Formats: sequence, structure tokens, C-alpha cells
Amino acid sequence: MPERITLMAAGELRDALNAHARGDLPAAVHGLMSIDPDSWQAIAERLAAVGGTLPELLDTVKGDTP
Repeated sequence: MPERITLMAAGELRDALNAHARGDLPAAVHGLMSIDPDSWQAIAERLAAVGGTLPELLDTVKGDTP
């Protein structure tokens, strides 16, 4: 059975992405560090399924990719 992303982890990821987009690196790191290991695994699997990685997602949210 695939790992599940908890509701808490989804909120932490959303907050981290928003913080990263506005350039608040400490808040982004705090949000990412708050995600539980099982949810991290599920996030990584879902990103891989669509051909992405967390660094690529962060770059996209910040607007660093064309």
C-alpha cells in the first residue's frame, strides 16, 4: 500500500512552499523539517511519479525555472 501524506504534513508543505516563494528561508526550512518521515516518503513518491523532485518544486514555486 502506498504511503499517505497526513493532513498536517500537507499543511506544512503548503506553508513551506509559500514561505519559500516569498523568500523566507527560515520559515520554509521549519515547515519542511516538521513533516513526518512517512509523509516525506509519500511526498517523494508522488513527486517522482510526475517526474519531479523537491528541489525542482521549490525552484518552480519561487519562479526560478522558465
